[in-house]
Amino acid sequence: MNYRHAFHAGNFADGMKHALLVWLLRAMQRKPAGVFVLDTHAGAGRTDLSAGPAERTGEWRAGIGRLLDDPPPALADYVGLVRDCGLYPGSPVLAEALLRPQDRLACCELHPEEHAALRAVMAGGGAAVHRRDAWEALGALLPPPAGLRRALVLIDPPYEAADEFSRLAAGLLRGHARFPTGVFAAWYPVKHRAPVRAFHTAMRESGIADIMAAELWLREPLDPARLNGSGLLVVNPPFGFEAAAQGLLAALLGRLGTGEAGQGIAVERIADE
Repeated sequence: MNYRHAFHAGNFADGMKHALLVWLLRAMQRKPAGVFVLDTHAGAGRTDLSAGPAERTGEWRAGIGRLLDDPPPALADYVGLVRDCGLYPGSPVLAEALLRPQDRLACCELHPEEHAALRAVMAGGGAAVHRRDAWEALGALLPPPAGLRRALVLIDPPYEAADEFSRLAAGLLRGHARFPTGVFAAWYPVKHRAPVRAFHTAMRESGIADIMAAELWLREPLDPARLNGSGLLVVNPPFGFEAAAQGLLAALLGRLGTGEAGQGIAVERIADE
């Protein structure tokens, strides 16, 4: 599959990732103290679903296209933000829309064209936009800037490299070492089970505590050439994450599921608190 995000913007995996991201940031904003949001693989920031790669694949029609009209109550917050931001907002645009005056956002994108598009989309706001390697940024931009004691870090690699799961595990270790109390949310594809099992095992044996994984599959994850589902691994999930994730994933599956054999959801604890 082509991992340039424009081809897949607004699909079921984006819906899952972004609905959980919105919940995570809202949960952290229950307290008045500021939050530092770091988006390590920010992409272009926004995708026009009516033109270019997104229009050619049409994946969004089986994703956000099925949610815009009368979304399930659990997804109303996420879908409302998508409407307000304009189709289709990426994670940096969604995060920026939720920022309070005391919060800060930093976005990283290494690809030159994507970075230029991101800078244009984020111009005029308060976000810091960096053209830098995501894995280096986890060491350079953590801990948060002075005055901020909490952080939400979204890691969403393109999975173009054969060792991307290993790089993700190493990146999580690096970021956690820099800021152990941060909330780290790492998205990953579910094509077949072996790479996901190995990733979960690596995280379980990493020594990092309090890790959960939320997954949604539209079909049995058996075909290594097809995106059958997606997952979000969360380190230090806020209180209530397990129940909220179950509700969000169930609502997504109810609206986006195709009835194929093996579809389902799961929220699993990888490492105890």
